[in-house]
Amino acid sequence: MVGAGQTDYHLDDQPLGNGRAISLLLAREGAAVAAVDRDAAGAHATVEMIRASGGRAESIVADVGDPSAVQSMIDHAHDRLGGIDGLVYNVGVPGTQTLQASSSEAWDATIDVNLRGAMLSARAALPVMDPRSSFVFVSSIASLRPTGRLIAYEASKAALGAIMRAVGFEGKDRGIRANTAMLGMIDTGLGRSNDGSTPRANFPIALGRFGTAWESAYAVLFLLSDESAYITGQILAVDGGRTTL
Repeated sequence: MVGAGQTDYHLDDQPLGNGRAISLLLAREGAAVAAVDRDAAGAHATVEMIRASGGRAESIVADVGDPSAVQSMIDHAHDRLGGIDGLVYNVGVPGTQTLQASSSEAWDATIDVNLRGAMLSARAALPVMDPRSSFVFVSSIASLRPTGRLIAYEASKAALGAIMRAVGFEGKDRGIRANTAMLGMIDTGLGRSNDGSTPRANFPIALGRFGTAWESAYAVLFLLSDESAYITGQILAVDGGRTTL
């Protein structure tokens, strides 16, 4: 689980982030989880929550912008867990707003984490993945429509689809699948960090509300599991109908 930690916004009732909710749910369903994050404290906290509930988890600190760290991350996860049969890439930094602010350095910093890190993770993991394994890339509806003029972020999330399809194609002879969970507006700590309140849906969402990290997690669980054994190369919108309106 790449991106398993969570930023602490010091809120009284901070909701779970997507990465932590996914990690907890996978462990609850019986998976041994390698909780990867560049923030050691965040990864460790997720692991402690899993272990407190009787699950099995190991924390790994890695910066996915560093190719050598990505290879080490996969090697350690494979050794500590005794194999890898699923990988979730849940990483995304927003970067700068507007084209004018998108210097080459700012662009590269966002693309390196959001997109190159996904490619490097898949490249390192695919050769050692068990047959019939599954990749899930966590994307955003920003891949389809502008959400805050985050040019590099939006471009990186759109390009994840191409990486997902390439991974599915290369893994097909071993029954390895790759899919994308495209998330809409999810109620997380970041969304509440301005004033501590639950974000309101001030734009069209068919279901009329923000989603929860648990709802994101169940979609990822489905795409990882054998219940989706005949699904590969697909993008599942988890957005309350936002992209249908």
